[in-house]
Amino acid sequence: MAHPGDEIDSLHGLEDRILKAVALIQQLKDENRSLREQLKDSEAEVRKVTAALEGFQSATSSSEKELDLLRSERKQIKNRIEKLLGQMDRLAES
Repeated sequence: MAHPGDEIDSLHGLEDRILKAVALIQQLKDENRSLREQLKDSEAEVRKVTAALEGFQSATSSSEKELDLLRSERKQIKNRIEKLLGQMDRLAES
């Protein structure tokens, strides 16, 4: 039969392991809570960056359209000037 002192030591050992397990579970819960908060913050930051990116893409698209329009106008102006120069050359030859 086991001695009463051995049973008490066994119970103390079991109690220590249970207390360590409880402390570990609490630590893991705290870490989980912290990670969930970080995830929420990260998701909010992703939404913010995505909105900014969409704004930049829209601005880029508008700028590209404006650039195409300006190139078209430049080409029209160049053609008009070439026509005028051609008419001036004909007048000078006359």
